[in-house]
Amino acid sequence: MSKFRTAGLIATSVALIGGLLPAAAQAAPATPAVAAIGAKSHQPAATATPVSPVTWTTCASARLQSAGAECAMISVPLDYSHPRGTKIQLAISRIKHTVPDSQYQGIMLVNPGGPGGSGLTLSVLGSFVPNGAGDAYDWIGFDPRGVGSSVPAVSCDPSYFGFDRPNYLPTSAKIVKAWLAKTKAYTAACKAKNGPILKHLTTIESAKDMDVIRASLGAKQINYYGFSYGTYLGQVYGTLYPQRVRRMVLDSNVDPRGVWYDDNLAQDVAFDKNMNIWFGWLAQYDSVYHLGKTEAAVRSLWYKTRDKLAKTPADGKIGASEWTDTFLSAGYYQVTWLDNAAIFAGYINDNDVASLEQAYLDANGFGDDNGYAVYLGVQCTDVQWPTSLAKWARDNTRINAKAPFETWANAWYNAPCLTWPAPAHKPLKINGSKVKSALLIDETLDAATPYEGSLQVRKLFPNSSLIALPGGTSHANSLDGDACLDDQIASYLADGTLPARKPGRQADATCAPLPVPVPEGAAAATATATGSGSNGVQRLPAARLATLRG
Repeated sequence: MSKFRTAGLIATSVALIGGLLPAAAQAAPATPAVAAIGAKSHQPAATATPVSPVTWTTCASARLQSAGAECAMISVPLDYSHPRGTKIQLAISRIKHTVPDSQYQGIMLVNPGGPGGSGLTLSVLGSFVPNGAGDAYDWIGFDPRGVGSSVPAVSCDPSYFGFDRPNYLPTSAKIVKAWLAKTKAYTAACKAKNGPILKHLTTIESAKDMDVIRASLGAKQINYYGFSYGTYLGQVYGTLYPQRVRRMVLDSNVDPRGVWYDDNLAQDVAFDKNMNIWFGWLAQYDSVYHLGKTEAAVRSLWYKTRDKLAKTPADGKIGASEWTDTFLSAGYYQVTWLDNAAIFAGYINDNDVASLEQAYLDANGFGDDNGYAVYLGVQCTDVQWPTSLAKWARDNTRINAKAPFETWANAWYNAPCLTWPAPAHKPLKINGSKVKSALLIDETLDAATPYEGSLQVRKLFPNSSLIALPGGTSHANSLDGDACLDDQIASYLADGTLPARKPGRQADATCAPLPVPVPEGAAAATATATGSGSNGVQRLPAARLATLRG
């Protein structure tokens, strides 16, 4: 279940789920003149799609209200080949700049990833930019087409992630048939309940929606902050509308060469590595968790428990598949390690099934499949997935042999693409050569969007610079308290400063990732896990994630 978004399986929440220029040719500081970015214009900038005035109202979200946001609905074409035909509605929010108009830097659209993640509350993101550098922008959160408060919102079967599903491992023909029947029933429900929007959920259409938002707000250009899948949305927008991009921050970059089948396979190997790092961290704290004194021992216990649950689900609910899903977040984020450790240890040592069940429900957002339905709607129609089940079987069997944690879970998560009830399209060839400025960010052990993707995007966007966090295992984790990283983001947003571009296929700057967690009562001196680092400077630990969730 490896979505291209931050902490996509942690909670029912707001998801958060690449030239060779010499140093002297860094992006020059931009003059924050209002006229230069079209911010004061009350007339929409030219667009091929009709736009209407925006009517701002009080937001329904208490969080947005307390942040001083205002909300609106914007009409966009269902089908851009018929721009004056049927319209759908996008929910947007805005937190306005607090600096004088002479220092205003324009609108900043934010996308959390997914695809399928709600971004409506992400207009609050500007408050997490250090040194007040976010105050010069109007921060625009939005729910992409089909998502959240946008109309219509896509849903197929909210009970799809119920308890005791078939085992992910296809160890028998019966299991394979069960999963094929389950996924086919889901796609049939999607077709029955959603109508024509299923044919219009592609990333290209969402990028066109972003340009309608820009035009509706009367701006000549946008600034953009995208996480995870949101980086691919930014890549597509920058390819279609390079002249409309002023500044762009892309955190945890999707490799556009692999959308989406190959990128999902690449995730499987990366998640396996991160889970082994977590197992090693648990072994360091055997005195706390009593799960094994070596990485191998902890890993063996985890898989033995999974296999036992495949035969006899805990409380008739938590089988092998639910066990796997519950702990996937440890591969996404170090900040989840403590909670996941407590769930693992509680079940093993105290038979705490109730906490395990609740953790599974939290991980999957049971009862609301909007994010999953849109995830499939985008991925299954952006590009044609392999139609041969035999190819899926060969590829996943090969990868599972070396990376067993997530491979088959990911395969069945995406299997509805085999029978998705809408036609697939050809993905856009990404070309960022005309985008004048972009800041790329990635942790080098990021599992959901492996680091090679950021190196490739750096190549395709020759006016970009990449900040890497070597050894970091967290996904889309910027503006979460790493002073080295966050201060460079602030500098870029303040005046366009990018790290000097280096030659070759490498990062242009590096920062140490945030320190790994330390269990309460454990000695901090022992808190170094393989593959993780510490820079000793953490401005607001996990504050952004805690604020943006739910």
